[in-house]
Amino acid sequence: MTLSFPPFTRWVKRLIIICAAVYFVQVVLGAVAHQLGRYAEIYLGLVPFFVLHYGMVWQLATYSFLHASVGHLLVNMLTLWMFGSQEEQDWGSRKFLEFYFFCVVGAALVTVAVSYMHLPGASPTIPTIGASGGIYGLLIAFGMLYGDREVFLFPFPFSIKAKYLVGIIIFIVVIATFQPSQGGVANFAHLGGLLFGFLYIKFVPSRGLLFAGSERYFSWRNGYYRWKRRRAAKKFEVYMSKHDRQVHFDEHGNYVPPEDDTRKGNGDGKSGWVN
Repeated sequence: MTLSFPPFTRWVKRLIIICAAVYFVQVVLGAVAHQLGRYAEIYLGLVPFFVLHYGMVWQLATYSFLHASVGHLLVNMLTLWMFGSQEEQDWGSRKFLEFYFFCVVGAALVTVAVSYMHLPGASPTIPTIGASGGIYGLLIAFGMLYGDREVFLFPFPFSIKAKYLVGIIIFIVVIATFQPSQGGVANFAHLGGLLFGFLYIKFVPSRGLLFAGSERYFSWRNGYYRWKRRRAAKKFEVYMSKHDRQVHFDEHGNYVPPEDDTRKGNGDGKSGWVN
């Protein structure tokens, strides 16, 4: 068995840098202007009440760039690097970003929904921050796609298959979710990331949502244009028939020229040339 670190792929590296820079700004604001730092957390973090009643929909994504502590940041960024790099290498940057933010936004939607269910510790006015929704989506994707790959549990001197590691993590998250003292409603963001990561891997076409959506759009657009062409062809046929001229179009709206056997000289009539 060989041990090696994953590479810093393009968007994994950029996401880590962005999250680290945002956390640095959080710390600085908290030190020099505590109220301003708190306002930034409320404005950019996920506050379900503000999303639903004030239209702050950007919070569904921006909350993932904020973190509560150095440990919170380090754990999330380490997991992003260890598991996200492999997925970005295999999927490409576009699909990787699409998947990551699909899980981030999905986790946010789950958090917003749960905050209004009157569960213990749940409130639509409590902000949620952290990249855990996207991180847990990456984890379940890794377990589903690379389940038999051995993962070395540093600093412990043994390895475990990815699917078992992900199963253990899911078990821990589920238990913690229903213990308000261990994170409360914020843990539903973890479950939301797991759920949306599973749904993406299971049901989204292999080339991604954006590609599938663009294909569907162009299919509908081209179908509409074909319908317009057939409709125009029918109208033109009616118009010409009213002027005692016959024109014909096929089922696709393409013009069909009239048969002129004498001019074509195909043997069914007299030819204009005698040899």
